[in-house]
Formats: sequence, structure tokens, C-alpha cells
Amino acid sequence: MLMARKQAKRRRERKIPKLSFPSFPLKRLSAVLFASAIIFLSYQFSVEILDQPISSITIEGSFQRVSALQIEEAISEELGTGFFSANLKTIQSRIVELEWVAQANVARRWPGTLMINVTEQVPAAIWGKSGLLNTRGDLFVKDARHVPAELPRLSGPEGQSSVVAQRYLMMREKLIPFGLDLRQVDLDARGAWEMKLSNGVDVRFGRRDVDARAQLFLDVVANIVSSREAEIEFVDMRYSNGFTIGWKNGSRSPVAGPQSGEAGMVAGL
Repeated sequence: MLMARKQAKRRRERKIPKLSFPSFPLKRLSAVLFASAIIFLSYQFSVEILDQPISSITIEGSFQRVSALQIEEAISEELGTGFFSANLKTIQSRIVELEWVAQANVARRWPGTLMINVTEQVPAAIWGKSGLLNTRGDLFVKDARHVPAELPRLSGPEGQSSVVAQRYLMMREKLIPFGLDLRQVDLDARGAWEMKLSNGVDVRFGRRDVDARAQLFLDVVANIVSSREAEIEFVDMRYSNGFTIGWKNGSRSPVAGPQSGEAGMVAGL
């Protein structure tokens, strides 16, 4: 009993550990806060003093479709802010939203001038009836007032402009060694491809095995079209084992593909 009383007494005498925190001199903390406040207030005061209204803008670029007046109107709401408080990213995005603008760079020039450099879109192809594609295949004008007649014509379902443009660029590059060029590329709603060469010959690839049929055209048919283009009206590649040439005299010549052992028929055309 005595032993139990002593243990209970020792438990009562145990002290609860106290939490301790690192000491930080109050004077030092006050000095840091005071210095920070002074720096912040000085910065705010300097910005207010230096943030004068924008006095002028300078616009540079080779303009054919976009005017300096259009650019000024697009960013007019942003020009009422100060020289430093003007949001350059917002100004840039407003300019790029204009139809014929490809890129825009905006920079400040002390004491109150905004420097704007604009690059216009370069039309590379006509999309549909009056749309225009740039060199990346992006549709940047849906309904152009003036459509350059010399541009190739591409068409397809909505949202497929880049796919058609890539097909056009790939085929055009591979046709150049044969002295041939593309004038038109069409993709219909069913996924069928048809192309027209600059010499007027229509080439029909259909919607199946388009890559294989295009390669067969390049391997075999392109040489025939190049040498006898004045006589050919169309080439139909929509066959599993060859193609058909439609002649301007109304006749047609089915030709078996080289894989069928009929290459001699091609040479005999």
C-alpha cells in the first residue's frame, strides 16, 4: 500500500512540458515591417508619378489588308490607361483578333509611346467559295471580299481545312518532279477525295485506301499524265487492282496495277 501511494505521488509530481517558441526581437520585427512599408509606398508613389497617359502609338508593318486606323480602333479602349498600367497582352490580343492579322508585337518606349509591329496573314489557298487559308492551313477569313484568282481552291466539311491543306501540300510537293501541279482539292461529306491538276485533268481517289492510291498515282500514272496530258480527261483511282484513264475522245482504258503483273499494259498506253 505504501509503494502504491509513493507511485501515485510521483505521478502527481510529474510536470507537463511547456511549449517554447524561438524568440524574435520586437524591435527588429518592427524595423523590418517599417522598411517594407516604406519600400511599398515608395514604389506605389513612383508608379503613380511615372504612369502618365499614353501620348502616342507607332504602328509598323507591310500593310495591304489592314490599316493603322483599324488597329487604333481595335485598341482604343486600352489607350485610356497609363503608360505602365496598360496591359500589353490585352492590346496584342485585340490586334490579333482582326481578320488579316497573323502576329502582333507590342512594347513600351519611354516616356509615353507604344510600339506596335504587325504581320499580316499570307493567303495560300481559297477555302470553299470565298474563305481564305494561310500557309498553315488555318481559315483566317470566312468570307473574303476579294479572292485572288491565282490561288488553288480547296474545299471540305467544316473544321477540315487543315486536313485538306496538308493533303494538298503533300501531293503538290510530290507532283513537282513530274512537271505537274495541283489546282483543286476537294473532300466531300462522305470522306471521298478528288483533285484537279493545273492542266485540267481530274483525279478521283475515293474514300478508301487514299494513301495507297495516291502512291500508285505517283508511281505509275503521273508519268502518263505528264506525257499525254492533252489527251486525258480524268483518272479514276477507285479500284482495288488498278485505275482507269478517261480520254478526251470518250474512250476509257482500265489498267491493272503493277502488283498484278500487268505493268506492260501501262507501258503500252
